[in-house]
Amino acid sequence: MTQKPFLSKLLLKKLSLTSRLSLFFTVAAAAVVLGLGALFLVETERHFVELDRMALQEKRHLIEEILSNADSAESARERLGEALNYHHDLRVLVQSSQGETIFQTSTSNLRVQSGEAVSTDEKGVFGVWRDQNTEFHTLSFEATPAYSTSALKVLLATDTKHHTHFLEGLRSSLTLYVIAAVIVCGLLSWFAARQGLAPLREMKSRAAVVTGQKLSERMPVQAVPVEMADLAQELNRMLDRLQEDFRRLTDFSSDLAHELRTPISNLLTQTQVALATKRDAAIYRDILASNAEEFQRLARMVSDMLFLAKTERGVDLPRKERFSARQDSLALMEFYEAVAEEKRIRLQLEGDGQIDGDRLMFRRAVSNLLSNALRYTPESGEITIRITSAPQATTVEVENTGTDIDPRTLPRLFDRFYRADASRAHPDSDGSGLGLAITRAIAHAHGGRVTATSTDGKTCFALVFPLHGPRPSS
Repeated sequence: MTQKPFLSKLLLKKLSLTSRLSLFFTVAAAAVVLGLGALFLVETERHFVELDRMALQEKRHLIEEILSNADSAESARERLGEALNYHHDLRVLVQSSQGETIFQTSTSNLRVQSGEAVSTDEKGVFGVWRDQNTEFHTLSFEATPAYSTSALKVLLATDTKHHTHFLEGLRSSLTLYVIAAVIVCGLLSWFAARQGLAPLREMKSRAAVVTGQKLSERMPVQAVPVEMADLAQELNRMLDRLQEDFRRLTDFSSDLAHELRTPISNLLTQTQVALATKRDAAIYRDILASNAEEFQRLARMVSDMLFLAKTERGVDLPRKERFSARQDSLALMEFYEAVAEEKRIRLQLEGDGQIDGDRLMFRRAVSNLLSNALRYTPESGEITIRITSAPQATTVEVENTGTDIDPRTLPRLFDRFYRADASRAHPDSDGSGLGLAITRAIAHAHGGRVTATSTDGKTCFALVFPLHGPRPSS
């Protein structure tokens, strides 16, 4: 039982959208046309029945008038014959209460009380009588003649074959009309559906030319109907995101190739030099130590890239807990204290707050900002870690003194492998250009954000960590 609906759904799914709309419109139009045709036939047949009823009522009035003026049965029979015998489609039977036939038309074989009653009122009983293949509308009533006190039983019947012939012809005409109307509606529906879906074909042609080398194509929002404008706008936004991601991926690939080229070139050069001539063990040890440093740089770069890939996929935090931002910041300051003393840089810590997240990832983010600040802070400068607690979030700021960063550069500081201008570049730095990108990824993994400002000789990086759940009581 369930196989037929399943097959019909399967066949419907294989149809194109134009075919589906055309089919639905055609079925709807066919239902409307068939309904109107059926209603017209029913009302026409009802109208013919009412016409026959009125005609029989007129003949009843005529018979009652003749009987009311007849002075004998013979006179009544004669006057009824003169008035009714010329009606070929009318049959009349008049009988006495004892069953004696007073009058009947020459073609009449009626019987009083015969036929199926349709309605009864004070004017008589209206009904239907069938004789072989012929159908009659009948009216039976009683009338009292002038010559007697006994009522006579009268049965009138009119042939409906002229109505039947008309209805048969009307049905044939309506059938042809319905077939032609369904065909025309089907063609018009197909044309309307095809024209209505023309914007989709235009969007399809636009989407077909989009490639990795051509991402600038956009959907025609103004040229499509209102119902498709939202779809076109959403597709355009999707293409914008794809273009931006593709640009970032292209830039990343170029930057990654550039970053990997230097250590690989160094390793290859040193190895070729070592193999060119025979050297003593000390020189080989120095070359291997230099190669080990390059390998460590490559390992850090690969590790950082894997970390970025994992955090940007939106994975859950490995170890989520609530901890004090001040305690972990103090631990980091103790770790970098020797580097700060060497450059005579003063480290300060202000405020406290709770963090909901992964402790190790938090330490790595703040550590990246601290190492970046130590790298670019001049001697005798200051670095301040400022922690601000609010009901909804905790903000950790790392601020250092030094040269202002160009405002045009600030938005790109968190891009992978991006380095600031030459005035802030440090040749002795072993950074791979991924520290700030990792910091941003950690902030996003916690549902927060990171911002950078640089004015009046102070550069500040702010990490915002939202708090989830109730704050612990002090």
